[in-house]
Amino acid sequence: MKVLIRSIRIIDKSASLNGQSADILIEDGIIRQVGSAIEATGAEVINGEGLSVSAGWVDMRVASRDPGFEHKEDLTSVRVAAARGGFTEIVLMPNSEPVVHSKDTLNYIRNSGQGGLVKLHVAGSVTRKAQGVDFTEMIDLHTAGAIAFTDGEHPVQNADLLLKTIQYLRPLDALLMNRPEDRQLTLYGQMHEGVTSTLIGMKGMPALAEEMMLIRDLKLLEYALEKNEHTSENPALHISLISTRRAVELIRDAKAKGLPVSCDVAAHQLAFSDEDLIGFDTNLKINPPFRPADDSAAIREGLADGTIDAIVSDHCPHDEESKNLEFDHADFGITGLETAFSLAVMHSGLPVEDVVDKLTTQARKILRLPVTGIAEGNPANLTLFETDKDWTFERSYSKSKNTPFLGKTLRGKVRGVANNGKFEWFE
Repeated sequence: MKVLIRSIRIIDKSASLNGQSADILIEDGIIRQVGSAIEATGAEVINGEGLSVSAGWVDMRVASRDPGFEHKEDLTSVRVAAARGGFTEIVLMPNSEPVVHSKDTLNYIRNSGQGGLVKLHVAGSVTRKAQGVDFTEMIDLHTAGAIAFTDGEHPVQNADLLLKTIQYLRPLDALLMNRPEDRQLTLYGQMHEGVTSTLIGMKGMPALAEEMMLIRDLKLLEYALEKNEHTSENPALHISLISTRRAVELIRDAKAKGLPVSCDVAAHQLAFSDEDLIGFDTNLKINPPFRPADDSAAIREGLADGTIDAIVSDHCPHDEESKNLEFDHADFGITGLETAFSLAVMHSGLPVEDVVDKLTTQARKILRLPVTGIAEGNPANLTLFETDKDWTFERSYSKSKNTPFLGKTLRGKVRGVANNGKFEWFE
């Protein structure tokens, strides 16, 4: 592969040419030259005028459904959708069948993506079958390459299990990821508990369920560190998918106290409010649910001041039979890989440079991945995109189509990705 990208704007806070236009020569998967008026015989030439380039994006939360539910998404289709969304690396949740609680399943997933355009990272489950009862062999999974530990779609409800997991993983400098939800408080819930849920007669999921569990998790983290001599600059606990004002405040206070905690938000969380569920569109049924506008405003504040470290897609594919039915019987989830960047650009309130930072540098730091930049000699792990381009989301490359954004006009379009010695350009 030999590609010359001409006159493209570099978005990389670590690069000397950040914010400037330059030519980039990629050869054999390596950035050979960055400069002006580069000549390269035999190279494929891409006109980068009007485009931007950054380090390849990382999605910290993706459900692949493979093995076990390949009719919803498989390891091939999830990589295609990820590339179309600008992601060169994705973290797969362990909620397959079987659950990723053994080295066999972990290796099956990791090996399927070796050498591909999109690299697959795999999170191992904290408990066997993600049922919250018995621990997995986390040291074995860590040694085999698990990038983090989480029960994924199933928040860890048992406080003792969560505490022991933090204590267990800290000497390994391994990351625990948990989504805060007290499932006793959200039992049978369908949407955010509030005025709208009352008006349309839906059982609500109170913000309290997220906030109480978050308070618990942060207290357990603080307690575990008091009993643990092992220290690290890396976050020990990552909070996934925060959605309320109080949750933002709690994490902001925890960081001010010096606790090693990080968090993310789903890009789609800011695109709707609970009032949009009045039409009973099951594509808007997600967990955590869409909250009122006041919570969205607090999330934007948290993104701007650095309280919220990363933006994720929370790609959660479901087949037609799981979504095209009565609202209270439909499954939770939205497919998000192909729209995450656009939604972040449109609804986060952040400059594009900061959106990219939360998809690249910040995500990599949390996951203990090398922080790559656009510099000569570095691997060509890149995403090319238009920041102000309006486009219509007419086709999804995911096997599942449970998204409210099909047919909608979005802003910010991915044009190509490079990784592992491969380059793909999207018209």
